[in-house]
Amino acid sequence: MPAHERYDAVIVGGGHNGLVAAAYLARAGRSVLVLERLDTTGGAAVSSRPFAGSEARLSRYSYLVSLLPQKIVRDLGLDLTLRKRSVSSYTPVRRGGRPTGLLVDDRADATRQSFERLTGGTAEYRAWEDFYGMTRRVAERVFPTLTEPLPTREELRRRVDDDTAWRTLFEEPLGAAVEAYFGDDLVRGIVLTDALIGTFAEAHDPSLKQNRCFLYHVIGNGTGDWDVPVGGMGQLTDALAAAARSAGAEIATGHQVTGIETDGLRRAEVAYRTPEAYGTVAAGHVLVGASPRELAALLGEEPPAAAEGAQLKVNMLLKRLPKLRDPAVDPRQAFAGTFHIAEGYEQLATAYAEAAEGRLPSAPPSEIYCHSLTDPSILGPELAERGYHTLTLFGLHTPARLFASDNEAARERLLASTLAQLDGHLAEPLADCLAEDADGRPCIEAKTPLDLERDLRLPGGNIFHRDLAFPHAQEGTGRWGVETGHANVLLCGAGAVRGGGVSGIPGHNAAMAVLGY
Repeated sequence: MPAHERYDAVIVGGGHNGLVAAAYLARAGRSVLVLERLDTTGGAAVSSRPFAGSEARLSRYSYLVSLLPQKIVRDLGLDLTLRKRSVSSYTPVRRGGRPTGLLVDDRADATRQSFERLTGGTAEYRAWEDFYGMTRRVAERVFPTLTEPLPTREELRRRVDDDTAWRTLFEEPLGAAVEAYFGDDLVRGIVLTDALIGTFAEAHDPSLKQNRCFLYHVIGNGTGDWDVPVGGMGQLTDALAAAARSAGAEIATGHQVTGIETDGLRRAEVAYRTPEAYGTVAAGHVLVGASPRELAALLGEEPPAAAEGAQLKVNMLLKRLPKLRDPAVDPRQAFAGTFHIAEGYEQLATAYAEAAEGRLPSAPPSEIYCHSLTDPSILGPELAERGYHTLTLFGLHTPARLFASDNEAARERLLASTLAQLDGHLAEPLADCLAEDADGRPCIEAKTPLDLERDLRLPGGNIFHRDLAFPHAQEGTGRWGVETGHANVLLCGAGAVRGGGVSGIPGHNAAMAVLGY
């Protein structure tokens, strides 16, 4: 139970953003209480052992880090190591009747040679270098603004200082640039996938939600690199919880917030329940890490329109990495980065069209990576010695509506067809490589958007809480992009402007708003 009747700030939700806000506010001398519904902190950024009897600690929901600013790591003194993946991606394909693929890693010569093997020339590689050189320049200029007050659209445009880049990323559907830069269908698809993570859209969607998703996937820390948290994602949130507690914040798990009342200015009251009792606590400010829809429900207000999630998440433990049909690439290379499956440009368009018509994609696009290749510490010593590995799969173009009538049956059908697409590029069935848990069951679990809604209160399974927004001021966004219709109630989760992903940015910005910066 809370130790006091009133706090300067009560934070609803002990996910990574709520913990960031708690740590900053407590370090500034404010009294802080975090109320978390679950029995542990971390939210979606946790590590767990999902397979009975197996000493494998998987990053179960969120698994890579790009957007977490080093400023937050330094400010809060976090005990955290991020490790760069040596391979960016591998994409298998059949060309000329034989298996081949495209390997992109940190060696420019090797990447260029892989492009040449795939396309028979250097044009696509040069286009790749030009395109990602442009996104890198945008990243260097935009990322520092994410922990500053929101710039206006024109201020951000001046910061970018590149009319072509601005038009490409902020004004025209991304598909126009992808088709202008690249001619190869596979290369086009690889580029587009960053625009579709958890986002149900097509390349030429006039809403530009694919552009917004793409932007956040290429600007992280000014480089766009996606790094592996050593020890698993739980290492980050455990470090954040420790930082908050050491600064004086109080964290109460097993406390579900049931309502918020506010005078709109200086006083608020937060109602909660535990398995044993009901209670209330007063606050000067309330910071909410839950979704905007959940916040509206807590305030008794009309909820905003839902934006459904569109992903399949699969966790696996393998006895060994499967062999590939492409003899030119070692599985340890292929699975170390992002392994793209059925993500050619036309394949993505077909999958989108099928899902938009209410059907599960016949060739589901997805991508896989192996955390344990970069960070073997997530495996117990015996598993590591025996050559075990983890695999995490993220499926695209699977909106929540496809699971509404029978979630379990649709999940099983989608998982089977997704793994069949992967098997088409393997020299042995993936099923032969799966480990078994203590009860003799294959070590594989799959979660649909409806599963994520049930487990994590993500509305419609949307991993971003709602559609992402461009990182500049819009009507009603306020100074920091965390403001609501009540001056002392702020969003500090993924639904804030500049929210989404494992970043801590909304938590930082909500704390700055409370502190008057």
